[in-house]
Amino acid sequence: MEVMQAIKERRSIRRYTDAPVSDKDLETVLEAARWAPSWANNQCWRFIIVRDPEIKERIANTLPPDNRALTAIRTAPILIVVCAKIGRSGYIRGEQVREQGDYWFMFDVGLAMQNLTLAAHSLGLGTVHVGWFDAKRVREILGVPEGTAVVEITPLGYPDERPIAPRRRELSEIVFHERYGEGRREIP
Repeated sequence: MEVMQAIKERRSIRRYTDAPVSDKDLETVLEAARWAPSWANNQCWRFIIVRDPEIKERIANTLPPDNRALTAIRTAPILIVVCAKIGRSGYIRGEQVREQGDYWFMFDVGLAMQNLTLAAHSLGLGTVHVGWFDAKRVREILGVPEGTAVVEITPLGYPDERPIAPRRRELSEIVFHERYGEGRREIP
């Protein structure tokens, strides 16, 4: 699958079949995440693979009842809980070098997760980015140590739905030239 095709066709999947995901496919998506760029190549991300239905249910109970991903968390064959070592991204030799400080670990995790979700899609697997949950409770459930943030969860499995692409803004609506809000021009 071509990269642009994967980017344009990938969708957030919230319903999954019960077909298992092979260890080879899981390793492929994790390998894709591992190759993402990161601040000063610190690779702050950490991935926890959850297959145990009891643990998945405990994690599901950390989501608000109206979170649209709740069923996906309960039913997908695999959950990938993404964590990040804090105090690394946005820092050089232990010193914060950007005003956003540790915000950069979120950026690094986002890059890794984009790679992961595109690789999953290329294999016929589905994912959805889940960020609305009680991270403190997930940290306790999974024994995540201090100094490591729980950032995101994604279910991983075979889609049991085919969502339609949401409308995307035109480039002319989101791209400026030289200064913000100025110099809009049609891009061929």
